[in-house]
Amino acid sequence: MKSDQLKIPQATAKRLPLYYRFLENLHTSGKQRVSSTELSQALKVDSATIRRDFSYFGALGKKGYGYNVQYLLSFFRDTLDQDERTNVILVGVGNLGTALLQYNFSKNNSTVMTHAFDVDEKKIGTTIGDVPIYDWNKLEEAGIKDTSIAVLTVPASQAQSSADKLVEAGISGILNFTPVRLSVPEHIRVHHIDLAIELQALVYFLKHYPL
Repeated sequence: MKSDQLKIPQATAKRLPLYYRFLENLHTSGKQRVSSTELSQALKVDSATIRRDFSYFGALGKKGYGYNVQYLLSFFRDTLDQDERTNVILVGVGNLGTALLQYNFSKNNSTVMTHAFDVDEKKIGTTIGDVPIYDWNKLEEAGIKDTSIAVLTVPASQAQSSADKLVEAGISGILNFTPVRLSVPEHIRVHHIDLAIELQALVYFLKHYPL
């Protein structure tokens, strides 16, 4: 995301890829314009929130007309640096790691998983989803200088030490699928995705906040 747009609220920033993906689908289907109400119904985001999110970037639409799909798509492609390739590595080729390798961000051509790492000798030297698996103990030799993001899917007991090694290797962003809250330097950004917590939250909302 462009540096002059970093001051938008983080909650808004997290919704931008959601908007972008939906706009891609609209464009593919041939739709030329869309209203905030239509976006709200499709994305399950309040229309007032959508209008507020868009307002941070100036006048993206017209009252009574809505938003031009092609214009919005081009705008958010530029905003999200979709024309700039981002290389990603994965650490930990277990069940979850294997699933992510097979997916390999197939709906996002600007993000490419280039390397995977594990300590299992049976996996090292093989490929999953066209991604080669390297020896984790030889991270420095694998050629990841052009990579800034790592996906961490190792056992919890190995999470912190793995993160430390990634930081030393020059990684600046970690998508952490482990339940461990990682301790990293201030210049490293970590996004935590704890599937167990998300499931517990879903169960709670189903019981106490019925639709």
